[in-house]
Amino acid sequence: MDAPVPELQARAAACADALEAADSVLLASHIDADGLTSAGIAASALERADIPHDIVFSKQLDDEEIAGIAAHDHDTVLFTDFGSGQLDAITEHERTGDFTPIIADHHQPADADTQFHLNPLLEGVDGGKELSGAGAAYVLARALLGEDATDLAALAIVGAVGDRQTVDGELVGANTQIAAEGVEAGVLDTAKDLALYGTQTRPLPKLLEYASEVYVPGITNDENGAVRFLDGLDLELHDGGDWRTWADLSHDERQTVVSALLKRAVRHGVSSEDVTKLVGQTYTLTAEEPGTELRDASEFSTLLNATARYERADVGLAVCLGERGEPLEAARTLLREHRRNLSEGLQWVKREGVTIEDDLQWFHAEDRIRETIVGIVAGMALGSDATESDRPIIGFGYKNDEETKVSARGTSQLVDRGLDLSAVMSEASQAVGGDGGGHTVAAGATVPRGREQEFLDEVGDVLADQL
Repeated sequence: MDAPVPELQARAAACADALEAADSVLLASHIDADGLTSAGIAASALERADIPHDIVFSKQLDDEEIAGIAAHDHDTVLFTDFGSGQLDAITEHERTGDFTPIIADHHQPADADTQFHLNPLLEGVDGGKELSGAGAAYVLARALLGEDATDLAALAIVGAVGDRQTVDGELVGANTQIAAEGVEAGVLDTAKDLALYGTQTRPLPKLLEYASEVYVPGITNDENGAVRFLDGLDLELHDGGDWRTWADLSHDERQTVVSALLKRAVRHGVSSEDVTKLVGQTYTLTAEEPGTELRDASEFSTLLNATARYERADVGLAVCLGERGEPLEAARTLLREHRRNLSEGLQWVKREGVTIEDDLQWFHAEDRIRETIVGIVAGMALGSDATESDRPIIGFGYKNDEETKVSARGTSQLVDRGLDLSAVMSEASQAVGGDGGGHTVAAGATVPRGREQEFLDEVGDVLADQL
């Protein structure tokens, strides 16, 4: 079997050789869904290769965190889903002999260079859309283990979906090669199906009522309307009194529902572009129990995001490593709390409103929204009627007594016009004594408390140049 991403083969092989030569490895990873799946893949690969290792997680890799990592008793540190953007600080420790860094990341690299650096952007592969951090970790695992790593492709796809790398509903570029390896290994199934969130776990009326992907009048956000629509179909959609889920339906039953849903959308004036979004590529983890969050890549990634944002990355990692029972129940509890907090956060933004400026809009939640979910709330607000869709949104939330967390979200249409939020966050935050980075469509920063207005002025200048 060929390497999943040929462009990265030489870099991956060099990194794998360095891992095999290490006495022991400290695996340091980011904590979102992409970071947790990256850690799950890397930890599984190190375990299978009999390489002794410990694991640490970090919300944001700054100088202090890197110094803490250097204080561990390991000669080699493997960074997954971060590290490229922090190379300046990492290479300082490399020069003083604190540790040998190995980096498997997909974020914009800093100017400094290091010997073992696996990043798609260094080889002309788009790290924002074609390969996630989990994808980079998978490429490394394949270089280390060969075909014995192909079952880890399913986790890599969860990471890519969790990092919002789908384009028009499906993965592209290097991600499709990894998906193909997952299908061949029997751990993944890709198919065209109803492309709404919650097909595994939500009762059918809730699936349609809560669907934020496409607004269908009389069904979306309308509980009675969704029930009436389903009751009007000549199907048995109850199971012992309870509503069935999409996962419970046969192929023919699904066809009937999709066909009726498409007709309803067209009849009510939904644009043809939006109608096509109702059906898309789905990614099913075939080894997982049907009807659970882990069966669907999108639901799996949401579950993982919920663990990390409440300081329980250990729970998310345990689930990625195949543990069920207690860790899975803990993750589900965190997910319920996460959903409640997101709903309350979005209501707060709608109630308080956003401040609209020339090229941006922003809100400052202070301590009313957890800083770990300000970015998700900002993204939800950008997709709602509470904001303007023609400019990026920035959300602030207090991180501690000295610092404020900043999260920025845009749209693919804005990126087509020249938006690069990674550059915006990096330049504007550094101008006020902070630090930041990320992707073109979603990025973040930390800035000193009290300097938010200065930061916004800097953001306005950078955006004026871009847009």
